[in-house]
Amino acid sequence: MTDAFLIALGGVTEPYTLLLMAVATFAGIVAAAIPGFTITMAIVLTLPLTFAMPPMQGISIMLSVYVGGLSGGLFSAALLGIPGTPSSVATTFDAFPMARQGNPGKALSLGLFASFVGSIISIAVLIVAAPPLALLAVKLGPWEYFALIIFALTVIASLVGDSLIRGLIAGLIGIAIATIGPDPLMGRERFTFGFEILTAGIPFLVVLIGMYAMSQLLSELEPTKSSGQHSSGSLISGDMRPHLWQTVKDILLKPANVIRSSLLGVFIGAVPGAGSSISNLLAYDQAKRASKHPETFGKGEPQGVVASESGNSSTVGGSLIPLIALGIPGSPADAVLMAAIMVHGISIGPRLILDHPDLVYSMFIAMAIASVFMLLIGIILMRVFLRLLNVPKYIIVPVVLTCCAIGTYTLNNRLSDLYLLAGIGAVGYILKKLDYPLAPLVLGVVLGPIAETNLRRAFQTSTDWTLFFTRPISALLLTLAVVSVVYSIYSYVKQRRLMAQRLDATSN
Repeated sequence: MTDAFLIALGGVTEPYTLLLMAVATFAGIVAAAIPGFTITMAIVLTLPLTFAMPPMQGISIMLSVYVGGLSGGLFSAALLGIPGTPSSVATTFDAFPMARQGNPGKALSLGLFASFVGSIISIAVLIVAAPPLALLAVKLGPWEYFALIIFALTVIASLVGDSLIRGLIAGLIGIAIATIGPDPLMGRERFTFGFEILTAGIPFLVVLIGMYAMSQLLSELEPTKSSGQHSSGSLISGDMRPHLWQTVKDILLKPANVIRSSLLGVFIGAVPGAGSSISNLLAYDQAKRASKHPETFGKGEPQGVVASESGNSSTVGGSLIPLIALGIPGSPADAVLMAAIMVHGISIGPRLILDHPDLVYSMFIAMAIASVFMLLIGIILMRVFLRLLNVPKYIIVPVVLTCCAIGTYTLNNRLSDLYLLAGIGAVGYILKKLDYPLAPLVLGVVLGPIAETNLRRAFQTSTDWTLFFTRPISALLLTLAVVSVVYSIYSYVKQRRLMAQRLDATSN
């Protein structure tokens, strides 16, 4: 075992490999920062470049892209209010308001360091608990998956903002959008109303970019209230310093949030098919529920940024657990990693650790080194991005719009996706003006198809609906979902009463 570890350490720490890993981490961060370019897409583009490399080197480079990509979405989420990837949706809730309040350096520093801590915790869990967690994850049937998604959907209750009704309506709109196009199991067309543009459905990323990017950019083009003229100032201004030491103290002096969020990210990552798009939202939701001041979330709360970023970055370690222990990819990105390993003639499965321990150790070491690169490169890029934001809006907005359009087109190489992007962007802008929260809508689009697929699979397996309540893990998750909803409604009503009392006291 010691020999295998030393072989792995020697292979990964070769200067040329380290250089390539640094470049790959940089590429992952930049790719994820551009709305529409997914982490999986970046790893797929990297795959052909690794064919001629030794297995350790190739896998290390692809893992570097993966680790960099999971934190890259932070930049566009914090500075533009646009999640670069689905895994950074929850980051926009507090990082963007914090940047708009004049603290962009603090928002990015918190996100970067939380990502680093989350990655390190996930690596530790991966090394220690991979086999038992993998066995637990693969025992989950469609009943448990459905219960998990229902639990995740309860996040909507904490994202509704000041209006419960508007938030629920937005969530239902998201679920309705997800039902358009071919159904997930049989492929039969539904809810297209004869429009050819809807026959392939509405891709999730098109909804994400349209709702957040287009609506945000349209808002930036509005005339300012004071002058009645179009604003041409910079998007973000204020304290651009990174505040690294203060950030380290903020996170380490409140360890419960980052540890809870990271462990949640590891567990969600270990469940095949769940992924970072769910873990960042659930981590944010749990941080808000555990906070003594939940009313500060959504208004630039540092713990919200920490929860989201540590939750999504720790998913990479969790998603590798079933891959290494059982040969089951936990996410599309892991499937590409699995293909890369098989290209080198190495079989994936439970014997991977026994037959190729040096390769498995090299994955652990590569993830740790890539996390360090992510932090260092992120700090350097942070200064670059912050300087870029000094460019006037009339230059930045068209450039970001062009990136969004290119990213959307490259998803499926379909011109119709651009029309959908324009339409969804307009709808998002109107909903935003009407004070409807966009997060529940996006959450409905993400989770709706997963819930439907697993519900139908459960009934195809057995018509006994009581299995949802008699299987222990499913029953536990559904109970947590009920508790979560009741607690959210209680907190919401309590907050409204307090606000009413304060208004009465002020008027008297």
